[in-house]
Amino acid sequence: MQPEAARRLDQIVRRRVAIGQVTIDATVVRHRRCGTGSDLRTGGRGQGQQSEKGGEAHRGCLWREDRWSGKAFRMHGDRVLFIDGEALVIDKPAGLPVDKPRDGSLSLENHLDSLKFGFQRWPQAVHRLDRDTSGCLLLSRNPKAHARLQQAFERGEVEKRYLAILAGVPGESAGEIDLALAKVSTRETGWRMVADPAGKAAHTAWRTLAVRDGRALVEFRPTTGRTHQIRVHAASGLSLPVVGDPVYGGGETGGMMLHAAALTVPRANKEPVRAEAPLPERFGAWPDLAEV
Repeated sequence: MQPEAARRLDQIVRRRVAIGQVTIDATVVRHRRCGTGSDLRTGGRGQGQQSEKGGEAHRGCLWREDRWSGKAFRMHGDRVLFIDGEALVIDKPAGLPVDKPRDGSLSLENHLDSLKFGFQRWPQAVHRLDRDTSGCLLLSRNPKAHARLQQAFERGEVEKRYLAILAGVPGESAGEIDLALAKVSTRETGWRMVADPAGKAAHTAWRTLAVRDGRALVEFRPTTGRTHQIRVHAASGLSLPVVGDPVYGGGETGGMMLHAAALTVPRANKEPVRAEAPLPERFGAWPDLAEV
């Protein structure tokens, strides 16, 4: 099976649009076929259609193919979970790094042009997700909005919900982890985060949603945003690493089972940014075992 970052995404967008899961400015997105792709649009018929809320209908290609360094790549409208004039939330696939890797391989930057949706500027990531973590990633659509959204993260106002499969079953059904984290680095193994009382404070609430075959599907709600926080809190706080974690766990095949499932960002005098990303296919039957 291809990794999520390389898989055709236009199929997912059409499915999500068809069942009304994609909205732009609180209006459900519809689409129709066109000569070179599809229209991504809100509301009625005709180019330039006005939405019921008076905003201009949004038109954009649901899928496209560009080339960079001789490699074909795609970013599709199906990955859009929320969009308005200030913010954009995408469902980042596992395997796609947010920051450009040193080896020059593909990253989010190579998809930003297809995420402009009528704006001149590229959107800019407000926070980070690890390369192998999938799910909700917030991008700003203009510099002023970027500053405001970043401040919401810095003030601890953002609600984040992650889902992970752990390599074992916690002894309790729920709890909280307070474990300060610090970065260490060696020539032999590179850098990693470790529990350190002298490090930066980190807090995560958790609860078990389902148990199967000696593993557990666990919900994590971090109130701080430290690097690798959930991965280290699972491995060191619960003594149960995330399945597939190549640094803090066994690196099992099938990818790292960590997904940013939901994100809520409050905004002054404006509706909050709210987005939910369904569990990807690599989680298999787990979504059917619990209300997630």
